[in-house]
Amino acid sequence: MSGAARLLAACLSAFLFFLSSVQAQPKRVLVFGDSLTSGFDLPEGTDFSWALRRRLADRGRTDVQVMRASRAGDTTDVALQRIPLAFSRGADLVIVQLGGNDMLDNADPRVVYRNLDAIVRHSKARGARVIVAGMVSLPKRDPTYKRRFDAIYPTLASREKVALYPFFLDGAFGNPAYMLSDGEHPNEAGADLIATRMAPLVERELRALDRRDAYARGYYARAPRW
Repeated sequence: MSGAARLLAACLSAFLFFLSSVQAQPKRVLVFGDSLTSGFDLPEGTDFSWALRRRLADRGRTDVQVMRASRAGDTTDVALQRIPLAFSRGADLVIVQLGGNDMLDNADPRVVYRNLDAIVRHSKARGARVIVAGMVSLPKRDPTYKRRFDAIYPTLASREKVALYPFFLDGAFGNPAYMLSDGEHPNEAGADLIATRMAPLVERELRALDRRDAYARGYYARAPRW
């Protein structure tokens, strides 16, 4: 084998080792929300967090730890107070799923936006990528309120340059097959449906983390050019 061939083989071997070492480090996905993701009235192991872990594994992402930090009844102002504690184990990606209780309380959309913005900024400041899981106001609300509330999530995602999942309950809300009898919370099938729909976006963000980790290790700066 020539010297050039040996060098190429060594570079390829180093690259493959590097990829395996990056993928060996579990990515921490923090689900930070309210009763929609807390497992409200669901058997253990059937809520959104568990379903998301399974769906990511189905897509080949077995290197993921999904951590549930959701609490039933939380409004955005209450959740804002506990975001530091939620980060106690760290997080690489945060799914922010909040706002439904604010809407039910007829909270000022400006306040809801401000609280969510603070949660997103806190997450970003700690190096995490963010997915904003949107909520929409019930149709029975005043049209002006609904327009202002529904605009919170796309506006926030655009301004903070984070990923947006437009409506967390998309495909489940209004369908008895996917909702508990209260019509407000996803059942087992609903949690799995939402996780299945959201998994591609989560996987996209995980790939971005993979690339970020690669650059942080300085690999690309040292990589040979062919």
